Amino acid sequence: MRNRKVMIEEKYKGIAELSLTLVEAINRTGLEIVALKDRYAKFKMPLQGNTNHIGVMYAGSLFTLGEFTGGIVPAVSFDIEKYFPIVKAINIKFLAMATTDVYLECELSSSDVKRIEAETDENGKADFDLELELKDETGTVVTLVNGTWQLRKIPEEMKGMFKPS
Repeated sequence: MRNRKVMIEEKYKGIAELSLTLVEAINRTGLEIVALKDRYAKFKMPLQGNTNHIGVMYAGSLFTLGEFTGGIVPAVSFDIEKYFPIVKAINIKFLAMATTDVYLECELSSSDVKRIEAETDENGKADFDLELELKDETGTVVTLVNGTWQLRKIPEEMKGMFKPS
């Protein structure tokens, strides 16, 4: 898990920069984007700066890592000039104390992308579920995040609002 090489496809560098600066609270955690490519993302939440009163990773930082994923994976899966994601519900289960940096990988299948996009085009929105495993540096699953996000069509008045530079 100690992959320090950042692998962000050129076309997603603007999304990476925007996503880490758009919400100041996320920026303060030191969350890092390790990889972005079509329908795939990998993130790292550093232990440093995210510890609680007993020296393990703060639960809020783990939540942030899970919630952030459901917002960024759509940005590398759908046309961000047509759609935007929102979170609807999240359930989080803490399995072990995180005493190292924590990593999360997520990938949407091409069939899921087609289904979600078609439903959004037809209804203006579509729900999608993610089951996420947050792992420490040894590969141990420390937290499970199950959530429902929603992809929505961007209203005319919001077009261009989230476009990376």
